[in-house]
Formats: sequence, C-alpha cells, structure tokens
Amino acid sequence: MPDNNYQYASYPSLLDRTVLITGGATGIGAALVEAFALQGARVLFLDIQGGAAQALIARLEPDASHTPIYYPCDLTDTRALQTLLATLPAIDVLINNASNDTRHTTESVTPELWDQLLAVNLKHQFFVTQAITPGMKARGRGSILNMSSIAWMIPSTGLPVYIAAKAAIVGLTRTSAHELGPHNIRVNAILPGAILTERQQQLWFTPEYSAEILSRQALKRHLYPDEVARLALFLAADDSSAITNQTHIIDGGWI
Repeated sequence: MPDNNYQYASYPSLLDRTVLITGGATGIGAALVEAFALQGARVLFLDIQGGAAQALIARLEPDASHTPIYYPCDLTDTRALQTLLATLPAIDVLINNASNDTRHTTESVTPELWDQLLAVNLKHQFFVTQAITPGMKARGRGSILNMSSIAWMIPSTGLPVYIAAKAAIVGLTRTSAHELGPHNIRVNAILPGAILTERQQQLWFTPEYSAEILSRQALKRHLYPDEVARLALFLAADDSSAITNQTHIIDGGWI
C-alpha cells in the first residue's frame, strides 16, 4: 500500500456537485464512489452488483455528506440505460468507468462475443455521454472522464476485443473534447496500469504476473484503486480547469 503518512488534497469545488459513475460497486469504481462522496459530492452510481453496491453505501454513509445513490442498471441494454439516464438530475462530473477485462483469445471471438465485449467496454461510454451532455451545456461547465487502459499501449495479448475498445476510448475522448470544449465541458481519459483490485487478485495476480509487473514498472510496488481515484478527483475539480483532450497514464512508470 502507499505510505500511510501521505497527506491528500481536498477539493472545495467538488462540494455538492453531482457525480455519475458507471460500474461503481467494486474495484476502481468503488474507490471512485468513496473518493467523491468523502469530498462532499452527490454521487450517483450504476452497476449490476446490488449486494456490493449496498455494502459500499452502508460503509460510506456515516462519513459522507450525501449518501451515494445506487441505480441497478445493465449498461449493455442501451434502451433501458437511456430511459434511466433521462430520469437523473443534471450531472456535473461523469466518469465512464465500467468495463470487463475477461480474457479471450482471437480464435474464440464470435460475432456475438465481439458485440457483447464492445457493449460492456465501449458502447455505453458514448451513450451515457450523449445523454448527460445537454445538462452540462445548459450549465456551461462539466468534466467527463473516460476510463481506458495502458493495455493497448503495451500492448497486452489475450484479450483483443477489450484492447480494441480501450484504444477506441482514447479516440472518443479526443473528438468529444473538441466537440464539447466550446461549452466549457472538459473530456479526459485515464489509463490505469496494473491496479490491484479484488478481481485482479482473485483471477490473475499470480506470483509470476506480480513479478512481471514490478519488473516493468519504475515504481517497485503495486498500485491501488484509491490512487486512480485521486487522479480522477483532480481532473473533475476546478483545479484542472484548463486540462482537456488528454490521456492521463497512472501505471507506476510502466509505459
């Protein structure tokens, strides 16, 4: 874990702002929900993992100015997603976080699997952004963060459709930044490296993979979800008001 003696910033501009996070029940998403809630933001989050979502809310409720609000939602059901988004209040900060990095080989990809993996890793980022930007335009401000990955830059192998989606997110970020910039809406991408989430530990963090990560990183320690969340706080806050159209790598110096 990072040094417990570290002291971290507070962002007064995030107080009472409405933040929407996709895939917020576990992993990096849960760290994002926690970080923004503890800054005093009004956090709304979407996920299909109801038990994990409720447990997260119960843990944060005593310390959060506004209790996070969970919306059960299958992000791959675009029509249902659009219907839900139409009921939400105006959003100040959007974090398109949800994804699924289940391993798959090129040989195993069928047209159906291709569509499924793009739906969970890319498609919803576009349609959630499309739905919330009218409210941002009306307010004359907003910050959108799209979660990509360094996987397409290394490049990783054994998950080709996921990598295609994560590369596409960077392109989507850049065109969105220029389309929305005249409305004072900023759009940035965050590209995490190997982040030690519970899912990663359970499925892929073998001693061999851990050693490989540390051999490639400049920092010889593992990285954690809360470190990604602190980058997101800065990019969402007014402190980064001139930063848009950028890809922000947080990988311990792997790339």
